[in-house]
Amino acid sequence: MKTAVFPGSFDPITLGHVDIINRGLPLFDEIILAIGINSDKKYMFSLEDRLRFLEETFKDEPKIKVMTYKGMTVDFCREQNAGFILRGLRNAIDLEFEKSIGQTNFKMSGVETLFFITSSGKSHISSTVVRDVIRNGGDYHFMVPDVVSRNKD
Repeated sequence: MKTAVFPGSFDPITLGHVDIINRGLPLFDEIILAIGINSDKKYMFSLEDRLRFLEETFKDEPKIKVMTYKGMTVDFCREQNAGFILRGLRNAIDLEFEKSIGQTNFKMSGVETLFFITSSGKSHISSTVVRDVIRNGGDYHFMVPDVVSRNKD
């Protein structure tokens, strides 16, 4: 079985994430949406909410599994027998950052990282931007799946 892990905090999931996941689906038998748990980080949405957002967004997709993990992503990949990490790139800054991580992950584990460039019209979307818009009372609905919008309204 060809399995990929799409790791992230998903605080919250955005339509940019959804775009990358949907485009990766034809390539894999299974994609694990893996919420990394970092107890030092302050999240806007609870872990339970983030799990629910992912599960509801992909409830009709049998190739998607939602899980949480602690520690290094490559260790989680090995535990799940996943040979690939799926990542999205919005810009050159993302490329430089993700390239270093991908190369390190491969050197440590042999897990290959596949990069998808975000689709046209989605490169401005990030969880950081969504959280900032929410904090300031702006309209964020066009950047997130409906389940996220319903949570904050």
